[in-house]
Amino acid sequence: MTIKEAVLKSLEEIQKPIGSFELCDYILSKKYVEFKGKTPHNTVSAHLTDFIYKNDKRIKRVKKQGGNYLYYLSKFEEDIVDIQPIIVESQKTTKKESYKERDLHILLSTFLKDIENVFSKTIYHEKSLNKENGQVWTNPDMVGVNFLQFRNKISQEFFKKINQKEAFKISSYELKREISSDNELKQAYFQAVSNSSWANYGYLVALDFSDDLLDEIERLNQSFGVGIIKLSANPYQSKILYPARYRNLDFKTIDKLCKMNPEFERFIEHIEKLMGIEDRFYRPLEKDFESFCDRFFSNDNDILVYCKDKNIPFEENSFE
Repeated sequence: MTIKEAVLKSLEEIQKPIGSFELCDYILSKKYVEFKGKTPHNTVSAHLTDFIYKNDKRIKRVKKQGGNYLYYLSKFEEDIVDIQPIIVESQKTTKKESYKERDLHILLSTFLKDIENVFSKTIYHEKSLNKENGQVWTNPDMVGVNFLQFRNKISQEFFKKINQKEAFKISSYELKREISSDNELKQAYFQAVSNSSWANYGYLVALDFSDDLLDEIERLNQSFGVGIIKLSANPYQSKILYPARYRNLDFKTIDKLCKMNPEFERFIEHIEKLMGIEDRFYRPLEKDFESFCDRFFSNDNDILVYCKDKNIPFEENSFE
C-alpha cells in the first residue's frame, strides 16, 4: 500500500489520537510500507501535514501542551473523551541531531566536479546586499559552470571567438534535505523554477524523494524543464533522475543578481576572465577559480567520516 493508505489504515486500527513519530513506529511495526527513504518518520509527518493543508476531512489533529500535534480519524471524534497520546514501542533507540541543508552542499559539489566536470559555488542568501522577503525565491542555493573542452587548442580558441556564449554552460541548483509530500514538492520545484530562470539549466536537488511523488516529478519536469537530481550520501552514486531543459542566459537577471550578491558577481567575473584569457594564462586562473569554488571530496573515506559527523543518513553498503 502507499504511505497515505498506511496512515489511514493505522489510524483506523488505533482509534485514538497519536503523534506522527509514534504513528510511523506503528506502521513500521506492522510492516505496512517498505520505506525506501532514509527518514520514514519525517515522511509520515509530511503526509499527515498534507492531509490537513489539503483540508482532507478524514483526518483531524489536536495540539497538545508543548506544541505537538496528535492525529486521529474524524469518524472517531465523538468517541474520544480524553485525548491522550498512545504509546507505541519505538524501533529507534536514540534520535540523533538532524543534519542541516547546507551540509549537503559539499556532497553535491563532489558529484558535480567528479561526474559532471562542473565547478560549483554556494551562494549565501544572507550575504545579499538588499535583503528582501523574497530573497529565497531569487538567489539560487548553488551555481555551477561547465566549460566546453576541446583537445585541440586551435579549435578551442576558434570556437570561443566565433561563439563565446556556447563555450560554457551555467547551471542553478536548489537544494532540499528531503521532499516527502506534494506540498513540499510544489513549493520546492517552483522555488527552483524562480531561482534558475536566468541560467542555462536549473535543477532541484534532494537527498530523498518520496516514491509517491515520482509521477508528479516527471510531469513537472516535462512542463517546466527544471531537472531533478537524487543526491546520495555517497555522491558518486547520485543520479540525474530527469535532465534540465536548456535555455538561453537571461543577462538582465544575471545583472540583477550581480548587484544583489557579491559572491555571485565574483562567480560571473571568474567566468568572464577565463573565457577571455590567453591560453598560457588559463591554468593559473583556473586554479584560482577552483579555490574560489566549493571544496569537494577526493575519496570515499573522507565522505563517510563527514556523513557520520553531520548525521547524514547513508546506507552502509554504499561505501563498500
